[in-house]
Amino acid sequence: MLIDFFFTLRDAKVPVTIKEFLTLLEALDKNVIAPSLDAFYYLARLTLVKDEAHFDKFDKAFGAYFKGIDTVFDTKADIPLDWLIKRLERELTPEQKAELQKLGYDKLMARLQELLKEQKERHEGGSKWIGTGGTSPFGNGGTNPEGIRIGGQGGKRSAVKVWDQRSYRDYDGERELGTRNIKVALRRLRRFARQGAAEELALDDTIRSTANNAGWLDIKMQPERRNRIKVLMLLDVGGTMDDHIERTEELFSAAQSEFKHMEFFYFHNCVYDHLWKHNRRRHAERFPTWDVLRTYPPDTRLIFVGDATMSPYEILAPGGSVEYNNEEAGAEWLARFVNAFPKFAWLNPEPENLWPYRQSIAIIRQIMGNRMFPVTIDGLERAMRLLSK
Repeated sequence: MLIDFFFTLRDAKVPVTIKEFLTLLEALDKNVIAPSLDAFYYLARLTLVKDEAHFDKFDKAFGAYFKGIDTVFDTKADIPLDWLIKRLERELTPEQKAELQKLGYDKLMARLQELLKEQKERHEGGSKWIGTGGTSPFGNGGTNPEGIRIGGQGGKRSAVKVWDQRSYRDYDGERELGTRNIKVALRRLRRFARQGAAEELALDDTIRSTANNAGWLDIKMQPERRNRIKVLMLLDVGGTMDDHIERTEELFSAAQSEFKHMEFFYFHNCVYDHLWKHNRRRHAERFPTWDVLRTYPPDTRLIFVGDATMSPYEILAPGGSVEYNNEEAGAEWLARFVNAFPKFAWLNPEPENLWPYRQSIAIIRQIMGNRMFPVTIDGLERAMRLLSK
């Protein structure tokens, strides 16, 4: 059975070797884990995956292969009650939806504090308590024009704050593109210079020097011609960006291929006081945004990549982040980036025909001086022409 599992991982482009597979079999033979699927998952990932960039591929392959297999493992394990699981899909009439009023950020937070003190049990389908499937501003799986999602899955994208530990995955920088058009568009952003050691054959100079030397070969060398453009790319990840993973990975892969002097960081929805480079370690390894602003020279080309789709509070209000109480509004941090790097652009994978319906997009476009471009070939070419001036 596990031989097929090995080839399933290989088919998913997880670089598993025979030696690592034999290590897994040896560990199973020595009973180093309990007979449970969860324990086997962690053991297999520990022995077979050596780079966390492949964790997501491993998870998909593992889930596909072991889907429905439960008879060979312990089925008596206790399953904790998850009262935030969505169990009720509720359709409201237009009249009912019209009755739901937006409370505003400050009132939402104050009301939530009151409910946390009063509520003692699980609740579903109501309009007051923290629960699921109702019209209350607090919980998940329900309908409210503005609320705080607690646990569960979102759907209407109207939450002001999300209290739930989420795991994002890094964009795959080694993704093979289905088209070369993105790379061609990015090549408009180039400034070539010959720098470094003279290690490349200077053919024209060699021919000229040889001719002047009565035909005796006189080889001339020159430094390699390199693109000296420096790029700082900040990528939105998680939440609504999950809808645009494929296109963002294509863009990220092409950028890493085309720009030899490129640094990147991740953020979620809007930039605040810290960034990160690895999504699985984003709570443990953070980079202060002030350090990023001061590290790179002003001639660095700054490229934001994000759908700019969020609650306006996340941009304009202190404490508006969906994940923590940020002391300064996201708009202030965006303004600092714009001032630090005069050559900047925002690339938006959201279809351009939807931009007029997103209030947050209008706000960010204003902060960016209208330098927002769609992630299309035409949009990328326009952005690169702007950055190359």
